[in-house]
Amino acid sequence: MNIIILQHIKIEDPGYIKDLMLAEGLNLTTIELDEGEKIPRDLSKFNGMFCMGGPMDTYMEKEYPWLIEEKKRIKEFVVDLKKPYLGFCLGCQLLGEVVGGKVVKSSPAEIGMMDINFTKEKNQDDLFSKFPDKIKSLQWHSYEVQGIENNKDVTLLASSPVTKYQIFKYQNHAYGIQFHIEIKDTTVNEWGCVPEYKKALEDQLGDGALEKFNQAANENISDMNNYSEVLYDNFKKML
Repeated sequence: MNIIILQHIKIEDPGYIKDLMLAEGLNLTTIELDEGEKIPRDLSKFNGMFCMGGPMDTYMEKEYPWLIEEKKRIKEFVVDLKKPYLGFCLGCQLLGEVVGGKVVKSSPAEIGMMDINFTKEKNQDDLFSKFPDKIKSLQWHSYEVQGIENNKDVTLLASSPVTKYQIFKYQNHAYGIQFHIEIKDTTVNEWGCVPEYKKALEDQLGDGALEKFNQAANENISDMNNYSEVLYDNFKKML
């Protein structure tokens, strides 16, 4: 199996799910877009695509001109080739734009360990049917997807009190996941070293928030790892 991973900052990779893929011998091709690496011309050779988070936002095409090409290639992979796609955080927002939505500032930003509530559509979904109706997961975002209600190919699978589109799918092969269940026990401290992430965290939760956030994440890491295993096992069946 060949998987392409689009990354926007080196420390934000598929985390625990990457460990699962490597353990099973999947062939991973990582493209560090922020470092100038180019997405391969032929996407048909890949069975699935992961698109990860990052400190930039989808509208920042002047500052990060590679976003323009990335959006085109995601559309090619998802809409034209109809291949399996998992987008986390920024990767969720990029999928939202590709299928006709808009990405707007969240009010307020969601940062911390927070509840995710599934819709009844979850029960028939290929990836999430075995998930409980409510989970707690790590949030670290200031923007969100809106405006995809009229796309008949989009299904809402989960929301939070602040963000409607915590999980949505396009047709039955491409998923946007606004939160992070892919994290490992080192993730929060690593992300806390990124100036944009640290500022968002302290703006929302105050000085010294990183240590408390890290503790809360690690108290829930076992559950998130279990959810990642279920997600990965089901995603494999789509490849």
